[in-house]
Amino acid sequence: MNELIHQAKEKLSPDLLIVILGPTASGKTKLAVALANQIDGEIISADSRQVYRNMDIGTGKDLEEYRDVPYHLIDIKNPGDKYNVDLFRADFFETYDEIIGRNNHPILCGGSGSYIQAVLQERRYTQIPKNENIQHQLSILSKEELLSQIHEIGIPKDLKIDFNSHKRLVRALEVLLYLQHHNESLRHQRVINRYIVFGVNPSLDQRRASITRRLRERLQQGLIDEVKDLIAMGLKYDNLIYYGLEYKYVALYLQGSLAYEQLVEKLNTEIHRYAKRQMTYFRKMEKDGIKIHWL
Repeated sequence: MNELIHQAKEKLSPDLLIVILGPTASGKTKLAVALANQIDGEIISADSRQVYRNMDIGTGKDLEEYRDVPYHLIDIKNPGDKYNVDLFRADFFETYDEIIGRNNHPILCGGSGSYIQAVLQERRYTQIPKNENIQHQLSILSKEELLSQIHEIGIPKDLKIDFNSHKRLVRALEVLLYLQHHNESLRHQRVINRYIVFGVNPSLDQRRASITRRLRERLQQGLIDEVKDLIAMGLKYDNLIYYGLEYKYVALYLQGSLAYEQLVEKLNTEIHRYAKRQMTYFRKMEKDGIKIHWL
């Protein structure tokens, strides 16, 4: 924690965005609050689920941790509303500008890597609409045929392509075909130019212990009752899958598809896997050129 505070203070400037990321149950919020108290900071949540009201336990909001520190982009949507990266970008920049206008320091904290990356790096190619007809035509091509057409057209320097995935090669070729006729129509997006990213990366044993402990705590705090309340509010069981693992598996339990012991076991296993996927995405961010200072 002292290292984070020291480095952040050393780099501090009026428009600097400080980012604290890490897998679930790694203690990100605690660090962000400690830093905010030192630098007149305000925390912007980068969590795709904490935007929803009445989903407190399952999303791990832990609002009591913030104490007197101002926080943003939590409890801004109703269950049932859709939220995505583009909506987050708009909300983020509005909030960022307001914090800067108050002469305070913005701290972006969360585990949704795609949200964080979307404000640090331009997403020009994700603007390109998907065309199901073209995707169907391309999907029947072999990997070698896709690669041949991709290299024949040429790859822009800033377009990242996963050459190991047939599905992503299809999308890459779709993008390149679109660019042949619409390249000038792509909008340049606003991104943060001054930022420093800190990553919280506890040992595997620590991470596993924290996840298991926190799951037990959430169940004791009333996770199942929270899901019952959401159903009573009109949310459908099938829609709960959209809001994450906790809601998906508790919904299965309430429908009688899982015994309580199975619920705990499966949920624990899946959250561990989710944390691993988060770390994989953070490593991808590093490959994409975002430097992460691991703590």
